[in-house]
Amino acid sequence: MVNRTKTATTNVGFTHEDFAKLLDKYDYHFSPGDIVAGTVFSIEPRGALIDIGAKTAAYIPIQEMSINRVDQPEEVLQNNETREFFILADENEEGQLTLSIRRIEYMRAWERVRQLQAEDATVRSLIFATNRGGALVRIEGLRGFIPGSHISTRKPKEELVGEELPLKFLEVDEDRNRLVLSHRRALVERKMNKLEVGEVVIGVVRGIKPYGAFIDIGGVSGLLHISEISHEHIETPHNVFNVNDEVKVMIIDLDAERGRISLSTKQLEAEPGDMVKDPQLVYAKAEEMAAKYREQLNAPPAVMEIPLPPVDDDYEVPDAMEEPEIPEEVVAEAVEATAEV
Repeated sequence: MVNRTKTATTNVGFTHEDFAKLLDKYDYHFSPGDIVAGTVFSIEPRGALIDIGAKTAAYIPIQEMSINRVDQPEEVLQNNETREFFILADENEEGQLTLSIRRIEYMRAWERVRQLQAEDATVRSLIFATNRGGALVRIEGLRGFIPGSHISTRKPKEELVGEELPLKFLEVDEDRNRLVLSHRRALVERKMNKLEVGEVVIGVVRGIKPYGAFIDIGGVSGLLHISEISHEHIETPHNVFNVNDEVKVMIIDLDAERGRISLSTKQLEAEPGDMVKDPQLVYAKAEEMAAKYREQLNAPPAVMEIPLPPVDDDYEVPDAMEEPEIPEEVVAEAVEATAEV
């Protein structure tokens, strides 16, 4: 009889489900908004696959590779490169996460812009487009807007594309995605560094409004308010000035924070009304009158002296520590009154 020996089958006790559970046990949990380290292991025509330690490779589309325009993934990423990625979206139906570099650059750009605004820094940027309201620039990769009223140049707006301008920050609001800048304020600040209150400058009338005249002084605009034209009452600045008139004015205030220069011809009048009667006489004596203005401006404040009343030489000042003498009869009455009580 043939002895048949059963071959024992070894039961390893480890199934595919067990393997999946083991992977889950050591798998990291990723959420949108997390910033993780990842390694590029495959670059595709419109994106790249990134190993971030998840079960499935994460994917970054080309439009999320930079805050700036990218035409080819190789402009930003290289195979085997390790860097930070922002988890933009949760797993899709295939269990794949979507990543972004642009979002990281975007957050850091706003942080840098807020810092520049806090430092009141002047930045330079090229205008890449214009529209009816103003001009568009990029600051730290973010799109910024310069209102037309804050562009100080004689060039037509359409000719400004490609021109680099110095700029100051007017508004930085990440929540509303608003980045507003001023070319005029940057120029005024630079000009202000060379100007002084009380200084006489030559300017050209560029605009006349009911409330005053705007004077161009070396590329920046100052306001000659109607109340500062003359000591004599003036109905309208048109009675004194015409556009393109060359004038001499004195600086009476420099407001760097608001980018404003206040001017005066009234302070240059030798006699009230000279600016209305004979502006050329005012211009001829401008430096002389400005010198007097500066003297008054720099003079120490007057101290008012109050005269003391005259003192009689025969008057004796009593010793403050000496007690007055009390008559004996007054003391006796006080003792009797106390005894009766």
